[in-house]
Amino acid sequence: MTEPTVDLPRVLQQLWGQDGPARPGPKPTFHLRDIGAAAVQLADESGLAAVSMSKVARALGFTTMSLYRYVDAKDDLYVVMMDEAFGAPVTTDPAAGWRDQITQWALAFRDAIERHPWVLQVPVSEPPLSPRQLEWMEQGLAAFADTALTPQDRMSAMLLVNIYVRGLTGLTSNLSANQGPDDDAAARAKRYNQRLAALATPDRFPGIAATIEAEADDQDWREDEFLFGLTAVLDGIQNLIDRRSP
Repeated sequence: MTEPTVDLPRVLQQLWGQDGPARPGPKPTFHLRDIGAAAVQLADESGLAAVSMSKVARALGFTTMSLYRYVDAKDDLYVVMMDEAFGAPVTTDPAAGWRDQITQWALAFRDAIERHPWVLQVPVSEPPLSPRQLEWMEQGLAAFADTALTPQDRMSAMLLVNIYVRGLTGLTSNLSANQGPDDDAAARAKRYNQRLAALATPDRFPGIAATIEAEADDQDWREDEFLFGLTAVLDGIQNLIDRRSP
């Protein structure tokens, strides 16, 4: 029985090294990843809104029309950018427990987002299909390989960790991005706590008041908060593993 032909967009054919339909004109000068690297640099320097087909083409030294020989639309450019920005996934020790493996994966995923916070602004129309994005997915799933979770459970658990990392990292990245260049993290944390202490008085907001520390270290807070939430997520997954176990 003949296998059905899968209709892949041209950008995916190129990323996966498959031969797509030939395009008229001279032989391509650049690799698709050169285009991705130029676009990532633009986004890192000026934000996602600064990325356009014309600016990427100018950065590479050729015309906008020439760029269309590689990518058909801006959405294709986003696919290449995401694959380039995340790069290869972290290598985890298969002999380590599932919690250690997925924790390493989550920390590496967070670090990738913090290096390129604009990735959270890229429109998502379908789950990832590019090579490196699928490598990240496979690595996350591998953490649960020796657990009692079903294949679908593993996918759901990996997505849960993914969503947690995206959510909290996006929040903290936005808070940092909205501050001035001379406004350091410790000063912001101290100022916020001073203002919060003045407004959230114990008689009206006892729960909030109990959490206030006069001298807060923003960097420690971010790390502690990230690990606290991740631990809670993993505890929930552990509960599911225990229920699935014979």
